[in-house]
Amino acid sequence: MSKVNTSTRSYCACVPGKRQEVTKLRLTPYMAAMNFPSPLDRGVLVSRYKRFFADVVLDDGREITAHCPNPGAMLGLNTPGLPAWVSRSEDPKRKLAHTVELVEADGALVGINTMHPNRLVAEALAADAIPELTGYAKHRREVRYGTNSRVDFLLQAPDRAPCWLEVKNCHLRRTGTLAEFPDCVAARSLKHLRELTAMVEAGERAVMLFVIQRTDCDAFSACAELDPAYAIGLAQAAAAGVEVLAYACEISPERVVISHTVPWVGAAGSS
Repeated sequence: MSKVNTSTRSYCACVPGKRQEVTKLRLTPYMAAMNFPSPLDRGVLVSRYKRFFADVVLDDGREITAHCPNPGAMLGLNTPGLPAWVSRSEDPKRKLAHTVELVEADGALVGINTMHPNRLVAEALAADAIPELTGYAKHRREVRYGTNSRVDFLLQAPDRAPCWLEVKNCHLRRTGTLAEFPDCVAARSLKHLRELTAMVEAGERAVMLFVIQRTDCDAFSACAELDPAYAIGLAQAAAAGVEVLAYACEISPERVVISHTVPWVGAAGSS
């Protein structure tokens, strides 16, 4: 866990013939941050293929094939020519040394690594940075529950019911400043909603947390157009007592931080 002082950082995305400031990252005192292990290398995305591979031309001219840690459709984030940031591993056992971590789309940084949200949430839980989820002494990961499933986190305390917490990465934006999930049919995610609902019916607490890994969204919605079953399932789960949270992130080439909650547009009573 990293605890950082308040600071403002700016950085520029360099494209041929143009230098443009993309964003400024202000870190709050004692906020948990997930730091990248080493400085990211910037380049341009050439293509993403077979889901887990991406060809990138780095700013120094090197052409690399990187791991793309994202099984989803990546709508709007896999367009050739997008600026991309990659990390490098020194592990000699890895087939691909580089991993695509960020892309820039429509002037915003977007985290495409779907493994990061659980790490971010683990940091945030340890730092009590998610007010709705404080007060639990034990944070267990990958606990079996439901039908052949493992919950992302089981939060436990002696004076309250257990809290079953599922975490989903959200990086789809199609219009305005609305983040949406999922970006393709997500049958497994729908199964998780049903299992969370079962926990509530058993008298325990269950939370569905969406981590929005992009810097240009201030609201969240289930994407009924791409997966109507999931949108219906999320509404049904919430009606049954599953709590739905959506948190935005602050992102820079140095770190990603879970920052603040944003409203769920599909929530009962929302406009």
